[in-house]
Amino acid sequence: MTFSTIMVHVDFERSNNACLPIAVDLAEQFGAKLIGIAASTMQVPFEEDAILSQTVIEDLRSQSAKQMMEAEARFRSAAGTRPRHVEWRSAMAWPMGFIAREARVADLIIAGANRDGLLPFDQPWRLDPGDLVMQAGRPVLVVPPDAGKLKLKCAMIAWKDTREERSAVNNALPLLHKVEEVVVVEVIENESDRTAAHGALDDVVSWLGHHGIEASARVFHFPDDQQPMKKLWQYGADFIVAGAYGHARVREWVFGGFTRDLLMRSPQCAFLAH
Repeated sequence: MTFSTIMVHVDFERSNNACLPIAVDLAEQFGAKLIGIAASTMQVPFEEDAILSQTVIEDLRSQSAKQMMEAEARFRSAAGTRPRHVEWRSAMAWPMGFIAREARVADLIIAGANRDGLLPFDQPWRLDPGDLVMQAGRPVLVVPPDAGKLKLKCAMIAWKDTREERSAVNNALPLLHKVEEVVVVEVIENESDRTAAHGALDDVVSWLGHHGIEASARVFHFPDDQQPMKKLWQYGADFIVAGAYGHARVREWVFGGFTRDLLMRSPQCAFLAH
């Protein structure tokens, strides 16, 4: 298994200092085609009962076209001549819908974490990585804004016995093959669940072994009133593999949840699939 095509979203406002180098490095390591992608709707100033003149509309279109050209230039500059095959795709459209449709050509999508709380309606070029995971039908590597180079020394599989988690681990196999150390972790709330958790993790470790990946297992116990995420982040993994939204997404955003914590607070890259 491998990633033959990697797609990276290029944000108009941010420099993609984190996303682009990681995308280029992975494309080079896998000998993959690298596709840069961006989309935006016109930023129309809203005023009740206002009618925009044709001149204003053309100015808005020109501004969006300029931003698109700058994004492409930034992508091609980052790619240089390192990946063997490079392509650019863009459109005047809502980013979520356009990128989800174009995801049919990709094995992996790389996107930046959106941590400023702004919605797509506030800035129409912004992409919500949580929405992307849900709609693309492809795994998404979410990169925090201050991430450096993606090291491939240690990967953590944040295990929970769900359909989403099994999909994430299966999709991550090409990446896990390149990692020096893989640890499968499960968090339990009750100490009485430890034996069952170890049994499940042993199965996962065995399954990975059949795919040529050596892994170890750890069970962490955290009562209800403690937050396990900080402990997991301190483990030292370079990236975390997890199934996204094992609970209903609305429930996670209202009450909090593991996926939300990964998207909003994780200092590590998160390899997510739904």
